[in-house]
Amino acid sequence: MVYLDYSATTPVNDSVIDTYSKVCREFIGNPNSLHSLGIQAKELIDASTKQIANLLNINPNEVIYTSGSSEANNMAIKGVCLKYANRGHHIITTELEHSSVIAPLNYLSSIGYEIDFVKLDDNGQVDLDDLERLIRDDTILVTIASVNSEVGVRQNLSKISEVIRKHPKIFFHSDVTQSIGKEKIDFSLLDLASISCQKFYGMKGIGALIKKEKLIIEPLIHGGKSTTVFRSGTPATPLIASFAKALRLAYDDFNEKYQNVVDIHDYLIDKLKKLDVFINSNDYCLPHIINISLNGIKSEVMLNALDEREIYVSTQTACSTSDYSKAVYSVTHDKDRASRSMRISLSYLTTKEEIDYFIKNFGECIDNLSFRRNL
Repeated sequence: MVYLDYSATTPVNDSVIDTYSKVCREFIGNPNSLHSLGIQAKELIDASTKQIANLLNINPNEVIYTSGSSEANNMAIKGVCLKYANRGHHIITTELEHSSVIAPLNYLSSIGYEIDFVKLDDNGQVDLDDLERLIRDDTILVTIASVNSEVGVRQNLSKISEVIRKHPKIFFHSDVTQSIGKEKIDFSLLDLASISCQKFYGMKGIGALIKKEKLIIEPLIHGGKSTTVFRSGTPATPLIASFAKALRLAYDDFNEKYQNVVDIHDYLIDKLKKLDVFINSNDYCLPHIINISLNGIKSEVMLNALDEREIYVSTQTACSTSDYSKAVYSVTHDKDRASRSMRISLSYLTTKEEIDYFIKNFGECIDNLSFRRNL
């Protein structure tokens, strides 16, 4: 098996599973309970939150646990816009956002909010002059992902923040799901940030919204005591403890892991250039993601052909509902390429032997499918 879909989800680290299992067995109390078992569970959650905060260089009170990034994105976008509706009803975003950003924006649009999409340059990065031009007196939120999940385009959060900070009433949210655990993030640039544990070898079903302490949001879920007034529900002690473990492991040998991905990325790019494909990712992209388009072959057909050989890649993001990649189209301005795109996503665990196996089989699939097309 060759797994090249790490940007969709990562395999859970064995140590993280061990932590989860141990907490399930040994910390059975409800952390909201006042008896000793509940107190022990709460103390473990507090210690885990402190560890996460230290790793991310934030305040522990700024961590709101969620079921993942989709909930965190909804919580951030709806929570801010509904709480501060008196400031305005104008939001700025990009065409590169995940569906869990676009969907709540569409909802807000249906109740009277106005959404503008900032222009992108030829590399897929935000046009800062256009961002400044779009800002109005009634702009309440700018939401721009740190890294696009399909093409891998990085945004310069520092420069974007400089523009936004000229307007103190505007909140800056970023979905940093594809950055967390892969590159260091300066959370001081952001008012809100969404993350998911499954992207850095942790458990599915746990993520967080990082929210500046003094910022108030309208909760999505009301009722019941929890770790914060902004998200009700019994805290998931095993998931939270395993979250802290996964993040700590992600930060171990951080630079070495990143360089491993860079090396594998460059090796794969050299191989892909010899095949009949278009490479959509560029030098401004995170090395963990390589987006390509097939020449005359449907990406779903190729995905199935590779699946039969136990090679796993993706077409669009796992949550996408469109028949073509809007992210690829935004960068290439070519709808045919956007409809035939595939994402290969790498890990520090990826080996050159796996890349060689992939390239060999990928080339054979291209030849076979092209032959059938020409019959």
